[in-house]
Amino acid sequence: MEIKLTEIAKLVGGTITGNGDINITGLAKIEEAKSGDLTFLYLDSYQKYFTNTQASAILVKPGFNKTREDITYIEVKDPNKSLTQIVVSLLPPKFPLEGIDKTAFVHTEAVVGKNTALGKNVVVSKGCKIGDNVKIFHNTVLLENAEVGDDSLIFQNVSVREECKIGKRCIIHPGAVVGSDGFGFHPGEDGAWEKIPQIGNVIIEDDVEIGANVTIDRAALGSTLIKRGVKIDNLVQIAHNVVLGENIAIAAQAGISGSTKIGRNCLIAGQVGVVGHLEIADKVTIYAQSGVSKSITESGVTYFGSPAKEYKTALKIEAHMRNLPQYAEKIKQLEAEIKLLKEKTGL
Repeated sequence: MEIKLTEIAKLVGGTITGNGDINITGLAKIEEAKSGDLTFLYLDSYQKYFTNTQASAILVKPGFNKTREDITYIEVKDPNKSLTQIVVSLLPPKFPLEGIDKTAFVHTEAVVGKNTALGKNVVVSKGCKIGDNVKIFHNTVLLENAEVGDDSLIFQNVSVREECKIGKRCIIHPGAVVGSDGFGFHPGEDGAWEKIPQIGNVIIEDDVEIGANVTIDRAALGSTLIKRGVKIDNLVQIAHNVVLGENIAIAAQAGISGSTKIGRNCLIAGQVGVVGHLEIADKVTIYAQSGVSKSITESGVTYFGSPAKEYKTALKIEAHMRNLPQYAEKIKQLEAEIKLLKEKTGL
């Protein structure tokens, strides 16, 4: 990579202060940047690195205090988004996989589209349908009648079980499992757990990204449904018959229990747990480590805590909990004073 800073500024619609003719040879974090690098600053917590960064240029917000003259500034509305735009335009990630490896198995009754690449030991079972321009990396297995849409990218060691459907332009990261059995059991008369057959499937719509080691269970009946544009972080569990609305984002280690339905454009932070058979409205935010035990019917609200409560209420409760030792001491003091008053008044 080597490009004039003026060209980068034009790409992101930024305003230059300093020498725009310098050549940029790399992109780097502010604390690791060296001469020739372009870096960015969008969080106040990284301001401490600005004094000593060796970067030649930096993306900053409008009005940034330009205290150094040895660095060139590009002012943009959102440095983080602008850096992403630069990466996408100048340094798009490449995933080198071409053709069908000789160790891959493709059943004679499977359909594989044009320009699709299959890595080592990939298994494409009977009745599978794979679209055009798909890349499926090593050791991934598609069982009977699974489908993968055009331009999707499936990394190594992914398991897609029978009858499951993956849409167009999806990305599935290593170790993910699509269509494992839902956790369906009921106790028998002798107390032993009897398995309930899970005969549904998983449907993943277009433009979904699924992180490493995510598990999405097949439905007991019907479909577990992941709608268009959903983004799921690593180590998330999606149980049977869950429905995730469009453009939901779910952070790592969250768990969504069976038959829960979540509306569109929700944000679920890390380690959130959601009880089964609930409904959550559109545009709801649930902060980290919260436990959702009841449906959330109002859209656009923020919840926190375990059990989860409206955010401001939860903060008040948390503040009181932190002060419990002081409250206990105060109560002991008041009890002693009341006792003394009773003794003095003879009550």
